[in-house]
Amino acid sequence: MTNPSPVTWGAEIQLNGLTKRFGSVVAVDNVTLQIEAGEFLTLLGPSGSGKTTTMRLIAGFDVPTAGDILMDRSSIIPVPTYQRNIGMVFQNYALFPHMTVFQNIAFPLEMRRVEKDKIVSEVARVLELVQLPGYEKRYPRQLSGGQQQRIALARALVFNPRVLLMDEPLGSLDRKLREHMELEIKHIQERLHITVVYVTHDQEEALVMSDRIAVINQGKIEQVGTPQELYERPKSRFVADFVGETNLLQGEVSELGAAYSTIGLKNGARIRVMPMEGLIIGQRVSLAIRPATIRILTLGEQLANSYTGVVDEVIYVGEITKYRIDLGGGESLMVKQAGRFDPQRCCRGTSVTIGWDLVDAKVVL
Repeated sequence: MTNPSPVTWGAEIQLNGLTKRFGSVVAVDNVTLQIEAGEFLTLLGPSGSGKTTTMRLIAGFDVPTAGDILMDRSSIIPVPTYQRNIGMVFQNYALFPHMTVFQNIAFPLEMRRVEKDKIVSEVARVLELVQLPGYEKRYPRQLSGGQQQRIALARALVFNPRVLLMDEPLGSLDRKLREHMELEIKHIQERLHITVVYVTHDQEEALVMSDRIAVINQGKIEQVGTPQELYERPKSRFVADFVGETNLLQGEVSELGAAYSTIGLKNGARIRVMPMEGLIIGQRVSLAIRPATIRILTLGEQLANSYTGVVDEVIYVGEITKYRIDLGGGESLMVKQAGRFDPQRCCRGTSVTIGWDLVDAKVVL
């Protein structure tokens, strides 16, 4: 058998009308998605949304009920899992506890009948890649969680797959190590130019690592876009709420104008928003306003939207402070302020004026 040779670019993946049913449950519902060669794409959604099932279909662990999966424009539905040239990293790492690091990483090459000398050099190569040279003789029990994760990644990469699937691989790591590994994985992906399909429910993880994100809810794709597009221009209430922290308000379109439109809230407040096609007077809509875009205003300062409220809650988290502002009539907004905490200015019960620019309130349906 021919030895594997390094791949300098990942494969293109297309999901066409992909559907998977388990009895009466539709886990993946007519999903169509284009994943570009060399792209880091994240499937983001809550538990039970269908993201892991979608990954399992790409891997070949499950067979779709309907639809097709193409790799470089050829269907891989009839191709067995072990012939798809796809690497996979699991949440629990799935390392063999009775094998050394070398044996764990070498296992995919042995299954492919690669010559022993080549196996030695390839294992050494990927250990350098994941920054663990010299760990060949250790066993998984002798490794930290972060080191086990790196070995699982090395094993998935050692046979030079064109696509790498990662299913919640950082879920069991502590916060600081997880943040470090997010960047390490992204750097390795950029270095290899491999296509990565990454599954997570952690929106911060997705924002940090991804070229694009596909937000999945109840088996359907709600929106696909870059992290910036999803955060700044969500197309649905679900995306606005799930991707990043946001304030969601319910209102009714009360005015349509060339410069701005107005949304009336139940407490009588009228919020100005950028003009948006398709809105009609009296239409019920949701407003998404990111806490970080809202400012606590100084005396005399005015923005397109300015409202007076009372500080109901103060949450100090180091470099930022969160304030919940009660606007009356059952409406409240969370505000994030960076910089030095000033307990005199915004203590609980203080009356403050808050405001935000016209572009910062997004209408979502």
